[in-house]
Amino acid sequence: MGWKSLPQPARAIAVAAVAAVDAATRRDAEALEAAALALTAADGSGLVLGLVVRLRLEEMFPDGVDGDGARAVLEGCVRSAAEWLPEVDPQVVLVLLASAWGVHDPGEQPDGPDAKELARHGPLLVAHVLAGAPLEGYLADAFAEIRRGELNDH
Repeated sequence: MGWKSLPQPARAIAVAAVAAVDAATRRDAEALEAAALALTAADGSGLVLGLVVRLRLEEMFPDGVDGDGARAVLEGCVRSAAEWLPEVDPQVVLVLLASAWGVHDPGEQPDGPDAKELARHGPLLVAHVLAGAPLEGYLADAFAEIRRGELNDH
Protein backbone atom coordinates (compact mmCIF):
# COMPACT_ATOMS: atom_id res chain seq x y z
CA MET A 1 0.00 0.00 0.00
CA GLY A 2 1.42 3.38 -0.99
CA TRP A 3 1.14 6.37 1.32
CA LYS A 4 -1.33 8.10 -1.02
CA SER A 5 -3.99 5.54 -0.08
CA LEU A 6 -3.54 6.05 3.66
CA PRO A 7 -6.27 7.41 5.95
CA GLN A 8 -6.45 11.21 6.13
CA PRO A 9 -4.34 11.79 9.29
CA ALA A 10 -1.47 9.70 7.92
CA ARG A 11 -1.83 11.20 4.46
CA ALA A 12 -1.61 14.70 6.00
CA ILE A 13 1.73 13.69 7.56
CA ALA A 14 2.96 12.37 4.21
CA VAL A 15 1.91 15.49 2.31
CA ALA A 16 3.56 17.75 4.88
CA ALA A 17 6.71 15.60 4.87
CA VAL A 18 6.98 15.66 1.07
CA ALA A 19 6.57 19.45 1.02
CA ALA A 20 9.12 19.95 3.81
CA VAL A 21 11.77 17.62 2.38
CA ASP A 22 11.25 19.14 -1.06
CA ALA A 23 11.79 22.62 0.42
CA ALA A 24 14.95 21.43 2.18
CA THR A 25 16.22 19.80 -1.00
CA ARG A 26 15.58 23.00 -2.96
CA ARG A 27 17.14 25.05 -0.15
CA ASP A 28 14.03 27.20 0.11
CA ALA A 29 13.94 28.62 3.65
CA GLU A 30 10.52 30.23 3.26
CA ALA A 31 8.90 27.04 1.96
CA LEU A 32 10.63 25.02 4.69
CA GLU A 33 9.23 27.32 7.36
CA ALA A 34 5.68 26.91 6.01
CA ALA A 35 6.09 23.15 5.68
CA ALA A 36 7.52 22.91 9.22
CA LEU A 37 4.34 24.50 10.54
CA ALA A 38 2.30 21.82 8.77
CA LEU A 39 4.58 19.11 10.19
CA THR A 40 4.22 20.55 13.69
CA ALA A 41 0.44 20.37 13.33
CA ALA A 42 0.51 16.79 12.02
CA ASP A 43 0.59 14.52 15.06
CA GLY A 44 3.04 11.68 14.47
CA SER A 45 5.13 13.43 11.82
CA GLY A 46 8.28 13.13 13.92
CA LEU A 47 7.85 9.37 14.18
CA VAL A 48 7.41 9.06 10.43
CA LEU A 49 10.40 11.25 9.54
CA GLY A 50 12.49 9.45 12.15
CA LEU A 51 11.62 6.12 10.56
CA VAL A 52 12.55 7.45 7.12
CA VAL A 53 15.94 8.49 8.50
CA ARG A 54 16.45 5.15 10.24
CA LEU A 55 15.49 3.15 7.15
CA ARG A 56 17.90 5.14 5.00
CA LEU A 57 20.71 4.92 7.55
CA GLU A 58 20.26 1.15 7.71
CA GLU A 59 20.88 1.08 3.96
CA MET A 60 23.84 3.44 4.21
CA PHE A 61 25.41 1.50 7.11
CA PRO A 62 24.31 -2.14 6.68
CA ASP A 63 26.81 -3.32 9.30
CA GLY A 64 25.69 -0.66 11.79
CA VAL A 65 26.82 2.89 12.20
CA ASP A 66 29.90 3.73 14.23
CA GLY A 67 30.95 7.03 15.75
CA ASP A 68 32.69 8.17 12.57
CA GLY A 69 29.62 7.42 10.48
CA ALA A 70 27.30 9.21 12.88
CA ARG A 71 29.63 12.21 12.99
CA ALA A 72 29.82 12.28 9.18
CA VAL A 73 26.02 12.31 8.88
CA LEU A 74 25.67 15.02 11.53
CA GLU A 75 28.43 17.24 10.16
CA GLY A 76 27.36 16.75 6.54
CA CYS A 77 23.77 17.68 7.30
CA VAL A 78 24.67 20.74 9.37
CA ARG A 79 27.30 22.04 6.95
CA SER A 80 25.05 21.61 3.94
CA ALA A 81 22.09 23.29 5.66
CA ALA A 82 24.21 26.13 7.07
CA GLU A 83 25.05 27.21 3.52
CA TRP A 84 21.48 28.47 3.08
CA LEU A 85 19.92 28.30 6.57
CA PRO A 86 22.30 29.95 9.03
CA GLU A 87 20.09 29.22 12.05
CA VAL A 88 20.52 25.44 11.69
CA ASP A 89 21.24 24.00 15.13
CA PRO A 90 23.61 21.02 15.32
CA GLN A 91 22.18 20.04 18.71
CA VAL A 92 18.69 19.64 17.21
CA VAL A 93 20.07 17.52 14.37
CA LEU A 94 21.89 15.37 16.93
CA VAL A 95 18.65 14.90 18.89
CA LEU A 96 16.90 13.85 15.67
CA LEU A 97 19.66 11.39 14.78
CA ALA A 98 19.60 9.86 18.25
CA SER A 99 15.81 9.62 18.07
CA ALA A 100 15.93 7.95 14.65
CA TRP A 101 18.29 5.31 16.09
CA GLY A 102 15.93 4.82 19.01
CA VAL A 103 18.42 5.86 21.68
CA HIS A 104 16.74 9.12 22.67
CA ASP A 105 13.20 10.41 23.08
CA PRO A 106 12.98 14.20 22.64
CA GLY A 107 9.81 14.19 24.75
CA GLU A 108 11.84 13.05 27.76
CA GLN A 109 14.01 16.17 27.62
CA PRO A 110 11.96 19.11 28.97
CA ASP A 111 14.62 21.67 28.09
CA GLY A 112 15.28 20.15 24.66
CA PRO A 113 14.20 21.47 21.27
CA ASP A 114 10.55 22.32 20.85
CA ALA A 115 8.25 20.70 18.29
CA LYS A 116 8.71 23.53 15.79
CA GLU A 117 12.51 23.23 15.89
CA LEU A 118 12.28 19.48 15.46
CA ALA A 119 9.88 19.95 12.53
CA ARG A 120 12.20 22.51 10.92
CA HIS A 121 15.33 20.37 11.28
CA GLY A 122 13.81 16.97 10.53
CA PRO A 123 13.40 17.65 6.80
CA LEU A 124 17.00 18.89 6.65
CA LEU A 125 18.20 15.56 8.00
CA VAL A 126 15.88 13.56 5.74
CA ALA A 127 16.97 15.51 2.65
CA HIS A 128 20.61 15.01 3.59
CA VAL A 129 20.44 11.25 4.13
CA LEU A 130 18.29 10.71 1.05
CA ALA A 131 20.78 12.62 -1.12
CA GLY A 132 18.45 12.53 -4.10
CA ALA A 133 16.84 9.14 -3.41
CA PRO A 134 13.04 9.33 -3.75
CA LEU A 135 11.26 10.05 -0.49
CA GLU A 136 7.97 8.40 -1.45
CA GLY A 137 9.26 4.82 -1.16
CA TYR A 138 10.74 5.49 2.26
CA LEU A 139 7.49 7.09 3.39
CA ALA A 140 5.53 4.05 2.27
CA ASP A 141 7.99 1.80 4.11
CA ALA A 142 7.78 3.95 7.25
CA PHE A 143 3.98 3.80 7.29
CA ALA A 144 4.10 0.05 6.65
CA GLU A 145 6.45 -0.38 9.61
CA ILE A 146 4.12 1.67 11.82
CA ARG A 147 1.20 -0.47 10.68
CA ARG A 148 3.10 -3.70 11.42
CA GLY A 149 3.91 -2.39 14.88
CA GLU A 150 0.26 -1.57 15.51
CA LEU A 151 -0.84 -5.03 14.37
CA ASN A 152 1.75 -6.72 16.58
CA ASP A 153 0.62 -4.67 19.58
CA HIS A 154 -2.92 -6.02 19.28
